[in-house]
Amino acid sequence: MPAAAGPLPAPDPAFARWAWGVLAYTVAVILWGAVVRATLHGDGCGEHWPLCNGELVPAAPTTKTLVELAHRVTSGLAFVGALALFVMARRRFAEGHAARRAARWGLVLMTTEALIGAGLVVFKMVASNRDVARGWWVAGHLGNTFLLLAALSLTAHAAAGGRLPRLRGVLGVKLGAVLGGVMLLGASGAIVALGDTLFPVATLAEGLAQDVDPESHLFVKLRTVHPLLGLVVGLGALLLAAEVGSERPGLRPHAWLVAALFLAQTALGFLNVALLAPLWAQLAHLALADALWVVLVLLAAQACPSPDEAWKTRVRVPALGSS
Repeated sequence: MPAAAGPLPAPDPAFARWAWGVLAYTVAVILWGAVVRATLHGDGCGEHWPLCNGELVPAAPTTKTLVELAHRVTSGLAFVGALALFVMARRRFAEGHAARRAARWGLVLMTTEALIGAGLVVFKMVASNRDVARGWWVAGHLGNTFLLLAALSLTAHAAAGGRLPRLRGVLGVKLGAVLGGVMLLGASGAIVALGDTLFPVATLAEGLAQDVDPESHLFVKLRTVHPLLGLVVGLGALLLAAEVGSERPGLRPHAWLVAALFLAQTALGFLNVALLAPLWAQLAHLALADALWVVLVLLAAQACPSPDEAWKTRVRVPALGSS
């Protein structure tokens, strides 16, 4: 059972809606980043960052340049959104409030997200680069992305009157293990997606031959590891969902949503393989992974809420958009 908690903080629906909007927009930017990777347009601005081919606004951009530039602009707007959340959280909530803390982490992680993106460009870990080191960059990028989505979703959750998760006790350890497994699964999936882009095949038989070839690139060899890891993590998530749904009737719909997302993600993963990873299937797979992660984080916050030693009276200021 979770530790006893004090009264819930006063919700701020307007701020919560804004936080959910920033989260949704950030997911859209993430998906556009996947398009940039899958179409090999990551070097559209050359080795320059934050400038594009040495210019603030390219005078004669190619299609590749426009695709990469669009990603940079939309990413910059996502950063502005995270910064606005942080500033507004400081105005609307007292020091120590969960929404304020989560928004602070959201800004920190949005900053590191931008720095990792800059590093990918500066160190040429984009487009057709097959260096194994690129896999570490991609895995780190995915890990930071998941933590960023967690911070943004918890910002909205706390603003709506919820608590941050505290993963202690038996259930907390299980939730933490599943969350860690999903993050590892996501990292391996990101590398596999990169391998599908760099080492495309014309037929399923050709792809299977690549998978068992001892001379294949590491990114290709992970194609067999990723689905096996997915089945293990998925089984753990399904068992956890069954346990939470059984012991916490109020969380049963949320728990079964986790189970449904995992089953859908597994089916889509096999479809991805069968269809030779078309772009639309990769994007759907990534979108489901992001949704699953957010739902799991929110389930952890509800199943193992922090007793929250720092709930304080909300600072009352004019609503969003008012003068």
